[in-house]
Amino acid sequence: MEMLALLHYAIPGFVVLVLAELFWMKRRGGVSYEWRDSVASLTMGLGNLVDGALIALLLYGLFAWLYQYRLIDWDARIWWALPLVIVIQDFCFYWSHRLSHEWRLWWAAHVTHHSSQHYNLSTALRQPWTGLIAGSWAPYALMPLLGIPVEAIATAHGLSLAYQFWIHTEAIGKMPAWFEAVFNTPSHHRVHHATNPRYLDRNYAGTLIVWDRLFGTFQAEVEADPPRYGIVKNLGSFNPLVIGFHEWVGIARDLRAATTWRGRFMALFGPPGWREDGEGSTSETIRAAWARRRPQAAE
Repeated sequence: MEMLALLHYAIPGFVVLVLAELFWMKRRGGVSYEWRDSVASLTMGLGNLVDGALIALLLYGLFAWLYQYRLIDWDARIWWALPLVIVIQDFCFYWSHRLSHEWRLWWAAHVTHHSSQHYNLSTALRQPWTGLIAGSWAPYALMPLLGIPVEAIATAHGLSLAYQFWIHTEAIGKMPAWFEAVFNTPSHHRVHHATNPRYLDRNYAGTLIVWDRLFGTFQAEVEADPPRYGIVKNLGSFNPLVIGFHEWVGIARDLRAATTWRGRFMALFGPPGWREDGEGSTSETIRAAWARRRPQAAE
């Protein structure tokens, strides 16, 4: 777990980069920062250290146990081992991230990260306090079964989190075409954080955007459709308790109100926005309605 520990020590460096971006955006005339929003993001990030530590403790034991039942034995010391582990971790991240948008139970934790209406480096630190409860770490259980040692998993995950920090910015436009084709970039991730119908539930990549291209969830940033950040129904609050727990409160409310077992199941595992009475709006229905209004723009 050394790499995860190093990420904790890297937080002061992240804060320095946040301040540098703030200075740069002010010089350029940008309005990417709102101090109450950034303080809320930093507060969520500090609380996430506790959640992250608990997840690390749980997964260390669980993955060490699963490793005993590995399907493959291979030498983790060979030169291509770490690159391969990074690719496998990124594949698991893609599915964990995608399901965190498609299953409300996992979204209840992940929505924290999307709740800011600003997009800057402080947004990268806006992380959930309830990841352990949500269980969105489950796809990573594939890794020890593939014979990947726990230490290598932690290293790959730490590198992934560190990589994803820098893509939370509007200070960088687009990278060279070859880089945009293979890797996640600020442009691709701006799309992911946007609430424009065109952009909803797109670009789940961690490091490699190739997964989105492969599984049909890629969307390029369109200059004529600048991203609008936040969630479909914005919170209107900078209170960390509201940011961290509002969706859990909504789930509890909908479970109590559900009149069928299907309604209860969908309150947990249906897409965010689904309602038992059929009056809800999910990303899919919002995008479909937009496409009907503007069929040429949706192509």
